[in-house]
Amino acid sequence: MRITKRTNIAIRLLMFCAANSDRLVTKAEIAERCNTSESHLAQIINRLSQLGFLYTQRGRTGGVRLGRPMSQITVGDVFRQLEQHTPVAECFADVDNTCPLTNACRLRVALVDAVEAFYAHLDEVTLDALVCDNEALFTIFSAVPCLKQA
Repeated sequence: MRITKRTNIAIRLLMFCAANSDRLVTKAEIAERCNTSESHLAQIINRLSQLGFLYTQRGRTGGVRLGRPMSQITVGDVFRQLEQHTPVAECFADVDNTCPLTNACRLRVALVDAVEAFYAHLDEVTLDALVCDNEALFTIFSAVPCLKQA
């Protein structure tokens, strides 16, 4: 399975916000530390905000922060929400499916099971597990270490 660039950046963005949970962070800060463009980041911030993963505040003193506690954000949920319209194989696509085996292929069933197992495993990984006690990450993000939330 391959993760889209959008989802990869979304996880980096959430990790940055978690590592800086004491304040609003700006799009420019995130873009610099997460190695992405501000325009691409704006689209991802908008989507994560719509899904409730982020809180956004407009204006001169605005920025973003997590929309819920890190312990309540799982990687599986983020991936599932952002990748839901990305087919794992051609036969899963609503359009552009030219595979002649679609109605007889048993691989499709195996792939559905594999994708669900993938998400189920990532449902066990919370954002705080990725961020807290990760000194190397705090060095990269130049942030103050967080305390694990109960």
